[in-house]
Amino acid sequence: MKINKRLVVSLISIALGILVGVLILAISGKDVVALFNGLLKGSIGYDIVNGGINLRYFGEFLVSAMPIILTGLAVGFAYRCGMFNIGCEGQVIMGSLASCMVAILVPMPNIVAPIVCILAGGFAGAMWAFVPGILKAKFNISEVVTGIMLNYTALYGANYFLKALPGSTTQRTVEIAANATLGNDFFKAMTNNSRLHFGFIVVIIAVFAYWFIMEKTTFGYSLRATGFNKNAAEYAGIKVNKNIVISIMISGFLAGLAGAIILQGTFGYGRMMVAPENYGFDGIAVALVGGCNAIGTLFAGLLFALLKVTQPLLQTSGIPREIGDIISSSIVFFVAIQYVIEKALLKYKSYKGGKS
Repeated sequence: MKINKRLVVSLISIALGILVGVLILAISGKDVVALFNGLLKGSIGYDIVNGGINLRYFGEFLVSAMPIILTGLAVGFAYRCGMFNIGCEGQVIMGSLASCMVAILVPMPNIVAPIVCILAGGFAGAMWAFVPGILKAKFNISEVVTGIMLNYTALYGANYFLKALPGSTTQRTVEIAANATLGNDFFKAMTNNSRLHFGFIVVIIAVFAYWFIMEKTTFGYSLRATGFNKNAAEYAGIKVNKNIVISIMISGFLAGLAGAIILQGTFGYGRMMVAPENYGFDGIAVALVGGCNAIGTLFAGLLFALLKVTQPLLQTSGIPREIGDIISSSIVFFVAIQYVIEKALLKYKSYKGGKS
């Protein structure tokens, strides 16, 4: 069975990235075992050094992974359609803002409230992405430039509107309505009081929808055709400008969902931020490592989330928390030089074939 080349490159990049981290620790005289213990503890909660298992770590690991997976899907969707959605960070912020405002200002029945707030976040992200999309389609203005500018507009604009909500302080809003949250007492009890919530259902639906649209529909084919060769797609009768706008709006919708589940699941209130939290930029790395496909992005998101949640655990073991950033950055670096890796693999295969 032929193994997907992009998957092989991603797996090699991950292995090389971890190897870089191990070498740095070994050279600096740090305990390498502590790195792997931190990764295991951060993922499933098991401590191989002291023994015992704490499922709180597992719950927090999943909480951290959810928005990263969604932003990875957002970046990957746009990329496969020929767009570089660097404005995901702003779309996450606007998704969180819309979800917060609806949850606080609009009374709703129990079952309806969380769904409406999630969709409000998704639509806010989509409408925020519409701006760079329409500028790209109509005037060929780079979505990279407009996306970056809109990230800062979203950050400071969201702070303004959150402060205007009833009961808000300079740091945060009041708690959103209890029936709009995604938290669950059963998950809390099962994972030793972690913040695990129903947002994982949103992630599962998003992964499946991404895969189905891209791989199984003529609509997805037309979007991919636009990204692969805009002129050829236009010659074939595909409405290229329309696809540009639709693709980045779908991308923005996925990013907006990330903002909504952060608000409704992780915190339960709106926060005034002084700087971006880099969910959108993490999404770029996740999409690249995951090969911009649904399953690859899912696992890449889990990996990058694991490296994030492991950082404080490593610090308690005497290892600088920055080692997680070094590993993740190294992985992205090796993915970026994938052609070098592919060439090395070809040379290895020819060498192996010559020997046999």
